[in-house]
Amino acid sequence: MALEFAEQVAVLRMDFGKANAIGEGFLERMSSLLDEVTARKARALVLTGDGRIFCAGLDLPSLLGRSAEEIAAFIDRFSGFMLRVFELPIPVIAAVDGHAVAGGCVLALQTDFRIMSAGTIGLNEVRIGVGLPAVVLETLKLQVSAAALRTIALEGRLFEPDAALQVGLVDEVVPPDRLIPRALEKAREMGSLPAISFARIKHSLRAPVAESARRGAELDKKAWASGFASPEAQAILREVVERLRKKR
Repeated sequence: MALEFAEQVAVLRMDFGKANAIGEGFLERMSSLLDEVTARKARALVLTGDGRIFCAGLDLPSLLGRSAEEIAAFIDRFSGFMLRVFELPIPVIAAVDGHAVAGGCVLALQTDFRIMSAGTIGLNEVRIGVGLPAVVLETLKLQVSAAALRTIALEGRLFEPDAALQVGLVDEVVPPDRLIPRALEKAREMGSLPAISFARIKHSLRAPVAESARRGAELDKKAWASGFASPEAQAILREVVERLRKKR
């Protein structure tokens, strides 16, 4: 992964293992880079992928065979990281340069403005036999309409850029060669707003959502982790992992 600065705008380029899959190492490295963004007092942050993919979701192979307790501990770290991005007091722009699936879609949804140029985006958890943690549902509710929420969460569809724009998963669609320039443009535009007032208003909008997500996490963590660790879900996940290995 790399963190660059264009004046006061930080650009975080995710490039971690295969497909930027979210596992322990991914979360640790991303958290370290966010520490640097804060320490260097960036006015805005652009979050993007490696030029081929944004983020393909959880590192499923690392979760195979794990106990419910181990999965619950991981989902605690996952939720904490996502809420950290969600509550950053500066403008955060997602430059979605390829597939943003499942956990990758969740990561994009934590930002303030999403621009997409390629790939698909969506929450396909229902299709692989797992549920949606509170951090996913609560932050999703803030970003899309009730009608779109049902389609996105219950059908598990993946949306190409124009369709994603229609349901509210992204805010803008641009050609690939315009993605980073447009993301920087938007970041500078939002970052030029008075920082204190932006942070206060963002907090007012997002604090109730984050509080609800944290409350829900404690209530549904055990049930979600047990479902993920169930023989049925693990069997589906093994099939998914095997298909992915064959594609590579």
